[in-house]
Amino acid sequence: MNAPHRDTTVAGVRPAVAGLAAYRPGKGAAQAEVEHGITEAIKLASNENPFPPIPAVVRAVEEAASGVNRYPDHRATALRERLADWVGVEPEQVAVGCGSVGLLQQLCLTFVDPGDEVVYPWLSFEAYPVCVKMMGGVPVNPPLVDHAFDMAGVAAAVTDKTKMVLLATPNNPTGTAISTAQVADLLAAIDDDVIVLVDEAYREFNDPALGDPVADLTPDHPNLVVTRTFSKAYGLAGLRVGYAVCEPGIVREIDKILLPFAVNGAAQAAALAAIDSLDQIQPTIDELLGERTRLVDELTAAGWSLPPANANFVYLATGDRTDEVYLGLEREGVVTRPFSGQGIRVTVGTRAENDRFLATLDRVARTN
Repeated sequence: MNAPHRDTTVAGVRPAVAGLAAYRPGKGAAQAEVEHGITEAIKLASNENPFPPIPAVVRAVEEAASGVNRYPDHRATALRERLADWVGVEPEQVAVGCGSVGLLQQLCLTFVDPGDEVVYPWLSFEAYPVCVKMMGGVPVNPPLVDHAFDMAGVAAAVTDKTKMVLLATPNNPTGTAISTAQVADLLAAIDDDVIVLVDEAYREFNDPALGDPVADLTPDHPNLVVTRTFSKAYGLAGLRVGYAVCEPGIVREIDKILLPFAVNGAAQAAALAAIDSLDQIQPTIDELLGERTRLVDELTAAGWSLPPANANFVYLATGDRTDEVYLGLEREGVVTRPFSGQGIRVTVGTRAENDRFLATLDRVARTN
């Protein structure tokens, strides 16, 4: 018989780590089924692409699998070169990492010392406080206004103690976005030694009219870093490959702490195949954009007030009802992502999944 588990304090853990709340991923459908005694649950909790990778990507991964007895290229040189050509920069301006969140961690490890301030509006991506606090950094969190960034408030929050500013656009979980003009105004208002991260994990779903920070801003702002990922639009969430575009000096520094072989061989091959197959992937992105529009229209018609949706999810500002609505959905097999007391983030799924969500929400909202 196993001894009962005891929650004990581990000696020697750094205080910054001991006080951390672990990153909480979206709940899986299988877990919800076990917890609620249900079947056929659907997961709309993690902003994943609901469609499988295209055949060209699958073939590339299968071919790469034959060489997993060898280490891959640590720097992912071929991928950096292809990315540079794709986005219109020099290879020396491109870094790769274990998803865009891996690059966020590298930036914090490189620039944040204990006591340094890092400004990011809140509510935003839940990995931000983990990465900042693990270094002993001090989060400074200007509040959102109407679920969007108050950029004047962000600029005002920057002090001589600020090392970094983190801007998720579109913002996770609210889906609101900022323009390159707004980022340019911020860059003009703060010192050049403050690193500004524009986190574009959902770029492919954003309004192109808001601009491209790589083309519009990086040539004139050496303190700007733009991160993107293959996890969302390109359906490679399980392979973990992201990239950053910034000035070569920053690339050199964050490369020093890139975990050896962090971007594995299958991930590199899949990302290269995805870049080579954009014409085959775009129809899937277009389908998700169409479904997002349909969700917004139907939710609005049903009386929901939504912030602008610029990513592959919608955000329901359920406030004090968040936990009961979320739980009601989950008990009927629709797994979403709650932010207690604030709102519920719902990933855009397939048409059938979205229909099920809408019908379930209608029942749950009427009975709660």
